[in-house]
Amino acid sequence: MKILGVIPARYGSTRLQGKPLQDICGKPMIWWVYKRAKEAKDIDDIIVATESELVKQICEKYGMQCIMTSSEHTTPTSRIYEVSTKKEYEYYAFISGDEPLIDPALIDKIAIEVKKSKADAVNAMKKIDNIAEAIDPTNIKVVTDTDGYLMYVSRYPIPFPKGRLDTDYMKFVGIGIFSKNALKIFNDTERSQLEQTEECDLLRFLDRRLKVKMVKVNSESLSVDTAKDLEFVKHKIKELSF
Repeated sequence: MKILGVIPARYGSTRLQGKPLQDICGKPMIWWVYKRAKEAKDIDDIIVATESELVKQICEKYGMQCIMTSSEHTTPTSRIYEVSTKKEYEYYAFISGDEPLIDPALIDKIAIEVKKSKADAVNAMKKIDNIAEAIDPTNIKVVTDTDGYLMYVSRYPIPFPKGRLDTDYMKFVGIGIFSKNALKIFNDTERSQLEQTEECDLLRFLDRRLKVKMVKVNSESLSVDTAKDLEFVKHKIKELSF
């Protein structure tokens, strides 16, 4: 079973322009993501997927594999689908291009589960530590069955605590692996009313009754969405001396 790690790297970020090329300790952010992803042992290869010639040039400068994709993609999943039409693998791992502190062990944990379950998709989830996170709509909450397969996702705190108050809330962590067939179905399927309402493309897989396995992890990476996030990551990398 061959797995290609794909790092979507969109230059035209609305919140932090030129995000993949932001300097972190003398190297562009995308270099740090690529470097960490290459340490994953259960991924066969890594490639950056971008719409920007500038990002492509930087990738070539630092010896990173890169592929040009359309500027029309509205989600990382659709960009990964395009990669799947150009690179022949059985599965494709989504590795966020704005997480320079990504833990390679997280990638491996998802890859190992894919090889074991052969699900259509495997994603990570983490227990929510406080109620503020559960209420925050930027955190996508997930509910699974007893075997760990995804039943529903929502920006609302689910499940609703009517019968008991000590329920664990789980949230989606932005790392996942998708089969080639799942990506094609995703691309060929219109956004449902549910997906549009929740603004979560994981629902497209559920709408088509694909098997999505969720894997519990104990850590998560920091996404760099703002200048403040960027400064925090710079200090963290200096401390860790990667």
